[in-house]
Amino acid sequence: MTTQAVSPALLSQFQMGDLTLKNRVVMAPLTRSRAGVTRMPNSLMAEYYVQRAGAGLIIAEATVISHQANGWVNSPGIYSEEQGEAWKEIVSAVHAQGTPIFLQLWHCGRASHSSFQENGQLPVAPSAIKINADSVHTPNGKESYETPRALETDEIPLIVEDYRQAAQRAKAAGFDGIEIHAANGYLIDQFLQSKTNQRTDQWGGDMKNRYRFLKEIVEATLTIWPSNRIGVRLSPNGVFNDMGSPDYRETFLYIAEQLDSYGLAYLHLLDGLAFGFHELGTPMTLAEFRNVFKGTLMGNCGYTQEQAEATIKSELADLIAFGRPFISNPDLVERFTHNWPLNPPAEMKDWYSFVPQGYIDFPTYQESEITS
Repeated sequence: MTTQAVSPALLSQFQMGDLTLKNRVVMAPLTRSRAGVTRMPNSLMAEYYVQRAGAGLIIAEATVISHQANGWVNSPGIYSEEQGEAWKEIVSAVHAQGTPIFLQLWHCGRASHSSFQENGQLPVAPSAIKINADSVHTPNGKESYETPRALETDEIPLIVEDYRQAAQRAKAAGFDGIEIHAANGYLIDQFLQSKTNQRTDQWGGDMKNRYRFLKEIVEATLTIWPSNRIGVRLSPNGVFNDMGSPDYRETFLYIAEQLDSYGLAYLHLLDGLAFGFHELGTPMTLAEFRNVFKGTLMGNCGYTQEQAEATIKSELADLIAFGRPFISNPDLVERFTHNWPLNPPAEMKDWYSFVPQGYIDFPTYQESEITS
């Protein structure tokens, strides 16, 4: 069954810097835990991304920049030459489908646990403030969150250098660009927000100082990539990993305004509330960010096809990233194009199950029609 396309704006081409995207549907970065204990990209991951290459842009899953950055079981890394080489298979396979792919660079910060760290050291953060939540998934099962160790002043430039080296490996692997993960309560977000950053040196205090860490990372990666191949992800409304600061609106508008000066590939905003909202005031909207960020805006978090279409038509965003719908619908763009129904959502037990089931075995609509 084929019906007329209902999303002409969402499915239209978009010029993102010097990259032409075949549509405005972005596959959001999704942690799926299929890289094994070595955190090595592999052929199973290549098949998964190729299945979803109908997207205009794929942002590969959060990928740790160093051993210290680890904080999620079996997530991939790009902190060794071997890991960088292994990503080449995935990038080449996606490129063969005519789709550009960015890599999201990640440091978990206080959301990690000592069981991930060398010699059982404590996870690091801008300040020694513990996540107020029940437990974290570790290599040893669920364990309680720990109070992190505050980074020493002379350690911070070393982490900035880890980002630069990861950006360099991503470029060598053939990626089309990188996304700096500054959202969801991970290390960069911890520096940005007053709730988690109580430093008294040049990386803490007022908004300018709290923004400094992200600024230095952007500028370090600019030595590797042109600005139109670097994206940044923010979560201004997010409560995930115990986030949410009273000055959130002032902080995030300031950050977006500062980032606007670089001519980035895009600013990726978790403007939806699917991750929950900190309820410290009204949620921030794309319209607010449009006032201070003149470049490409990407909305994300809980969008339906209809909502995405309306947002693109209203010019509040240029691109919309879809996460969970892409898990169970490898042919999501084709379903949007023909107004085909979506598969049932994937069960949460399959999100991080470490096996092919619940990862590469979701049928396309046409496959479902053949077997029904």
